[in-house]
Amino acid sequence: MKLAAATPAAAQVKADELGQIPVLMYHRIMVKPQQSLDRSTTELYDELTRLAKDGYVPITAAQFVSGRIDVPAGKHPVVLTFDDSTPGHFGLDAQGNPKPDTAVGVIERVAHENPGFRPVATFYLNKDLFGMDELQAAAGLKWLVQHGYEVANHTMSHPDLSHLTKDQVHKEISGMEDEIVKMTGAHTTTFAYPFGVAPHKPAWAEKLDGSYAFQGIFLAGWRPSVSPFDGKFDRWAIDRVRSEGKVKEDDCKQFCSTAWLDYLDKHPDERYTSDGDPNTVTFPNVLEDRLAKPYRAWARVY
Repeated sequence: MKLAAATPAAAQVKADELGQIPVLMYHRIMVKPQQSLDRSTTELYDELTRLAKDGYVPITAAQFVSGRIDVPAGKHPVVLTFDDSTPGHFGLDAQGNPKPDTAVGVIERVAHENPGFRPVATFYLNKDLFGMDELQAAAGLKWLVQHGYEVANHTMSHPDLSHLTKDQVHKEISGMEDEIVKMTGAHTTTFAYPFGVAPHKPAWAEKLDGSYAFQGIFLAGWRPSVSPFDGKFDRWAIDRVRSEGKVKEDDCKQFCSTAWLDYLDKHPDERYTSDGDPNTVTFPNVLEDRLAKPYRAWARVY
């Protein structure tokens, strides 16, 4: 089957929806970081502002794995993920607004300062929800969902799943799923492995009848994800990039967010550039062999 031709507008912006998408991984957000994985509110503000200036538009992990990537033509999707539901991620003040020194507060500020930068992110939750009591947590999760943020599953107690039995894995994930459903009325779409480590049989984490059935699972990797339309995309092992500057630790000079964003800036032909239409997948015709077969009917080439 010959692939359909791209629109002139999509060709003009050099759309490439088989390009790489950064899925950024954050842990604690603090005014003054204490540990290596922590990021300061200033560092988060600076990184998000850079993304906005570089033409990135946030989408949720759920939107990413579904393949419904709706960002303007010429822009680049980015997925912001926050693990462990710590207090620096989210909190509401007495007026019901996000506290300014939290991740959500920073995201909202950057979106306000940069029209077109969508204020959304995905929060991978453990049982201790942002340091809130049960009533606060229920109100908080509802606020997040109502404002377009994704709340997702990260197990009850953040164990290394590779050390657990099948029943223990199910209990950790289904317990957290029950908590989220109780507070939001909806099941989660995606899951992130604690420590990026899969259980003995990954299928244990993918689905449990009557409890959870994820559409994608995220690792704690060191590179941007391939496009969900790429034949190499594995929805059960999606790469993420740790948010960090070019420091020596953990090869961050090459494999953390600042280094990867620099790389994609210098190699724009390798990153995902939207055609502006979530119903089509546009890319240069020389990349046809990379397209996953289920998306051939969506494909547009130039």
